[in-house]
Amino acid sequence: MSDMPGELAWRAGEFRRRWRLRVAGPALSGFCSLVVPVTAADGTSAALKVQHLDEECAGEAAALRTWAGDGAVRLLAHDAPTGTLLLERLDEHRPLSALPDTREAVDVIGGLLARLTAHTAPPGLRRLGDIAHGMTERLPRALAAEPDPATRRLLRDCAAALREVADEPGDRLLHWDLHYGNVLASSRAPWLAIDPKPLAGDPGFELLPALANRYDPADTLARFDTLTAALGLDRERARAWTLARVLQNRLWQLEEGEAGHPEADVRLAVGRALRGA
Repeated sequence: MSDMPGELAWRAGEFRRRWRLRVAGPALSGFCSLVVPVTAADGTSAALKVQHLDEECAGEAAALRTWAGDGAVRLLAHDAPTGTLLLERLDEHRPLSALPDTREAVDVIGGLLARLTAHTAPPGLRRLGDIAHGMTERLPRALAAEPDPATRRLLRDCAAALREVADEPGDRLLHWDLHYGNVLASSRAPWLAIDPKPLAGDPGFELLPALANRYDPADTLARFDTLTAALGLDRERARAWTLARVLQNRLWQLEEGEAGHPEADVRLAVGRALRGA
């Protein structure tokens, strides 16, 4: 474990001692988190997750408690001040992203989202209504910074779609980042979601990751229809919220200087496909 980021490695060691955990495999290190396979004192297989707290992951424990294993990994223990989590151990070697049949993978995502968004968001989470308002305020600066005229037109159309639905932002518990890499196989269920960035809002805001990840331009509309059917969504509202999500991603990219990132082109392409759908 000597190759772990220093602060997170130290914290992992502290919680292994505090919770009487034994390391059971190599750690997995991400951009802002570290996950260590462990065995608890009673023999339970688990995963210790230490992370740098930010607003995206602040509600993770509350979301996992609300789902209580219904479509998502189970929470076994939580330290609120640090955001450290002890989670049910899933099979990290079998992500949904490795499933060869993308249509089957889309069906899995749709089924999980239907289960996850059936729950009302607990109090205290970020709310989609606030995010929508913030996007509207940031739009003029983004349009001024956007170098491509065609993309500026797309962003204006996305903003218009957002205005159509912003007054009813919803109250469902959203995962907000359910792409194929955030779904793992399990002995308890065929597939379970991990790593939520929880949000209270409309389920239509959940669809973009499954459209843009493992991107296939010929399959965009079929995936969209599969997902809206699985969640029982009004197609026009879901289209509007997905265009709003395209807008949100472009705002981030422009503000962070990542407008030329390959992922930017994919998400803009999804927006163009849905704009006329």
